[in-house]
Amino acid sequence: MNIDDTDRRTAVDDPPFAEADLPWNHPLARALSRLGRRLKQGDRNRPWILDAAVTAVVALMFCVPELVHDDDGMRHGFDSRFTELPWPGTLALQAGLVLPLLWRRRRPSLAFAVIISVFLLQLALGVWLRADIAVLIALYSLVLHGELRRLPAACAVTAGALGLVAVRLPSEVHVLDALFFLFSTITAAVALGLAVRIRRGQLAVLRDRATRLEIERDQRSKLAAAAERTRVAREMHDIVGHNLSVIITLADGGAYATDLAPERGKQALQLIGDTGRQALGELRRMLGVLREGTQTPAEPELSPQPGVGDIDALCERIRSAGPQVVHRSSGRLNTLDRGVQLAVYRIVQEALTNALKHGGPDAHVELTVSVEDTLLHIDVHDTGRGADTGRARPHDDEGHGIPGMRERAALYNGTVVAGPASGGGWTLRATLDVTPWAGTGLAPSATTGGAA
Repeated sequence: MNIDDTDRRTAVDDPPFAEADLPWNHPLARALSRLGRRLKQGDRNRPWILDAAVTAVVALMFCVPELVHDDDGMRHGFDSRFTELPWPGTLALQAGLVLPLLWRRRRPSLAFAVIISVFLLQLALGVWLRADIAVLIALYSLVLHGELRRLPAACAVTAGALGLVAVRLPSEVHVLDALFFLFSTITAAVALGLAVRIRRGQLAVLRDRATRLEIERDQRSKLAAAAERTRVAREMHDIVGHNLSVIITLADGGAYATDLAPERGKQALQLIGDTGRQALGELRRMLGVLREGTQTPAEPELSPQPGVGDIDALCERIRSAGPQVVHRSSGRLNTLDRGVQLAVYRIVQEALTNALKHGGPDAHVELTVSVEDTLLHIDVHDTGRGADTGRARPHDDEGHGIPGMRERAALYNGTVVAGPASGGGWTLRATLDVTPWAGTGLAPSATTGGAA
């Protein structure tokens, strides 16, 4: 066994790193996380509870001991520098320092202003209290909840006040050491407030981004569903509309020919059956693409989409319904991408269907498909009934007819223009830009066409 085999065996035998081993998946971490979420939810619902709790904790830890116990050791060292007030005065100063903490989050600037004012009054009286810790708490709250433009002034006032404290400390404590310690507390309070504020801002941005991403995802899903419905409706219109128009025309012609030439009626019925079977096959192929799951042997096999080579068969079906169709083509049409060929076929199919519906079985249709340099031109001109009126045909701009052709042409930066011809009849001209896709096998319609 070589070294590679040993390494490979070790890599296989070693269990993968379990997700349960991650620190944040530990049961204790999860319990603390749940507790934190509940506390945050409770604080959002009743913010006064946390403010009252902080105030009560500060009072119990720093105010009550100073009223109950007389620390002779500390007082003895401070006698020469600080004075001791009676307990009513001490209680009043403590209340002025601690009670503003109740609104430290709602009105941080006001709370800091009141506390620092009481602190300066206390220094003026020459008094030292444990409750002075409220100055740092108020400064931290101002950094976290207040306006940052007021932070430099607040830090300057706090540093000046603590500088006075350092000067009045006993001689055993060097002034520089005292300043270093006191200024370090100011720095710690400001740094902690900034860190928490930045973290909360980052979390708010992430939550906002996640919300916007969810909204965009839902919007993309709705847009994709709408685009898919439009595509299916357009394909259904092309398949059903064309074949039904041919069937209706053949049925009308066969009904008139039954009495005069029975063999023509029989031929019309056969053509109707062929057209119906072709339409049914196209519908099955298109619905087979939309059906979820794997394809079973009983399902119809998918076939390639119709292309430029199928236009001749399309013209033949239209001729069988009565109209005379003259088809001309030029250029290298067979080298076009399949998506481009599908767009050309559907545009021609819709144009011939409109000529059959509105021009009648006696119409004469001229169809030209040509490629010149990077542009593909489709020209359809018919001369049927109603051509002398020069009025727009009904329903040509409704439903999925001409709008569907314009959508297909727009995929290739093309245009579709349809309307009465100057010399009579009806003319449709479509232009597609095939520069990026000619002979490449890639086209945007590959994502919208599928197999029909």
